[in-house]
Amino acid sequence: MKKIIIIVLIFLFLVIGFITYKLTNKNINNNSNSINNNEEYMENIKVNINGIIYEVTVLDNETTKAFINKLPQEFNMQELNGNEKYVYLDYELPTNSINPKQITKGDIMLYGNDCLVIFYKSFETNYSYTKIGHIDNLVDLGRGTINVKFEK
Repeated sequence: MKKIIIIVLIFLFLVIGFITYKLTNKNINNNSNSINNNEEYMENIKVNINGIIYEVTVLDNETTKAFINKLPQEFNMQELNGNEKYVYLDYELPTNSINPKQITKGDIMLYGNDCLVIFYKSFETNYSYTKIGHIDNLVDLGRGTINVKFEK
């Protein structure tokens, strides 16, 4: 009888240990995702897209600071994949690329060190970007080239 009680206690200890391990790892993974969501923001800038002015909430990072130092800037941005507009810059910006896993409509990101991208649809991604900021209430930018002017 004593052996059965010891075996049951060992089994319960192992089960509790396994559950604790799983919960701890789940919390660690959730915390690493929330680090990306708790980004620091700077003063907003403006972007004029085909005559419509939007406010851009920009992140406080080296990429954004370098980009803002180049403003005002005007670009003709090309269509790609039915969800983004892009332009290759004439200069390189510092990067800190990560895979965000999820692109949100309105995200402004840098692909590589010289490709500025505005996403106008949300989707999952396997690519890495450096986030610059976000445009709230962005409309579908449709097919074709758009004219974009960033200003302080």
